[in-house]
Amino acid sequence: MNFFSIEHIAFSVAGYNLSYIELIGTLFGLISVYYASRANILTWPSGIINEIALFVLFYQVQLYADMFLQVYFLVVTIFGWRNWKSNKADVPVTRSDNRGRLLLVWLLIAGTMIIGCLIRELPHWLPVYFPLPASYPFADAFVMTSSILAIMLQARKQIENWFMWIIVDIVSVVLYLVKGIYFLAAEYVVFLGICVYGWYQWRKYLTRD
Repeated sequence: MNFFSIEHIAFSVAGYNLSYIELIGTLFGLISVYYASRANILTWPSGIINEIALFVLFYQVQLYADMFLQVYFLVVTIFGWRNWKSNKADVPVTRSDNRGRLLLVWLLIAGTMIIGCLIRELPHWLPVYFPLPASYPFADAFVMTSSILAIMLQARKQIENWFMWIIVDIVSVVLYLVKGIYFLAAEYVVFLGICVYGWYQWRKYLTRD
């Protein structure tokens, strides 16, 4: 059996069969978010493993927007890693102004609608690669769009990234529960707590009010 298949089970938890690919994605996701909450550069290399594992997982459960999101995450992760590493001094934590926050809201709305429509049509455009219809394309697109914005803010060390991640976590918990990937849903509940903690920690590092 293919090691990367969701049918390749690592062990069962309370009757739930946990695949190796979901286990790897979940564990390294937790590690990455923990290091992010501490503003630690190790968030980026651990994030790469998480992104590769989740790319494979989301393809198999037809969450195509989440799948493509991992490709974007990989690119931004490399940028974030280089950005944090290339500075001799620590990159300062800052906050967006009101204009920047308004722009985030409009980008979130527009991105969700555009990506949702595109993802919904994928099985019609590329039936060979996407034989099954997309699951909850607009909820999936919302997670993708808000995650894109969140990781951009994180790479720039802007504190608003934590508010975006909190939104992502809440929607993701519901979406993954509906899709039956319960271990990943439970992870996002933990993420929610870590994000609150991360926001609290980053407030201490703010250099601009």
